[in-house]
Amino acid sequence: MAVAAPPFAGFSPDAVQFLADLSANNDRAWFQPRKADYERLLKAPLEAFVAAVGERLAARGVPIQADPARSPFRIYRDVRFSKDKSPYKTNIGAGFPWIENRPAPARGRSLDGESRRSAGGYFHFQPGEMYVGGGLYHVEKPVIDGWRRAVVDRNGEVHAAIDDPAFVAFFGGVHGHENLRRVPPGYPPDHPDADMLRFRDVVFGRRLSDREALSPDLPDLVADGFTAAVPVFRLLASLG
Repeated sequence: MAVAAPPFAGFSPDAVQFLADLSANNDRAWFQPRKADYERLLKAPLEAFVAAVGERLAARGVPIQADPARSPFRIYRDVRFSKDKSPYKTNIGAGFPWIENRPAPARGRSLDGESRRSAGGYFHFQPGEMYVGGGLYHVEKPVIDGWRRAVVDRNGEVHAAIDDPAFVAFFGGVHGHENLRRVPPGYPPDHPDADMLRFRDVVFGRRLSDREALSPDLPDLVADGFTAAVPVFRLLASLG
């Protein structure tokens, strides 16, 4: 039987300091004696945070999965194909996949990486870089091609979602990440939304102040953001 996560009481300043210290001492010799501190200051609060976000989304009927066992990303880096062999991430994060009209991802394995390849939300906690956001990140070519076709063929529907007042008020809008320099072949380079045709990803985000990131009310704020983004999540989920 799964053990319920404890109530979320907020991340502490000590959690921020732990990540700062880890950034300066990113090796097993430093981390292993302090693993219990990591679990107390970061792992357990992150799981409680995810559970609290899930409760709020479920109460609002928002079809986003928030699973304390799967949503949190692992602290361990995948260094197999990286020149940087630092073993640990210097942040914590969690993925929240959009599950309307599709099965929720199966339990038993972290969403780390997987959730970034389908429509969903994301939470990031790192000294100097706290934010909540979402969208489609590092997606396969057929999905981003679906976005480009939607910009051309479903332009009114696209703008109804990305210009939704609640979404714009919370997140400001959508943007791309490492955009193409030119509109790709097959799409009109003089299109009014040519900039969006150059997107490699479709993402959005809002930076969090330290006060917001350390507040026990953080799950309410994140749930507010994901609720405001429902039209965009729904649009992005329809692309692939």
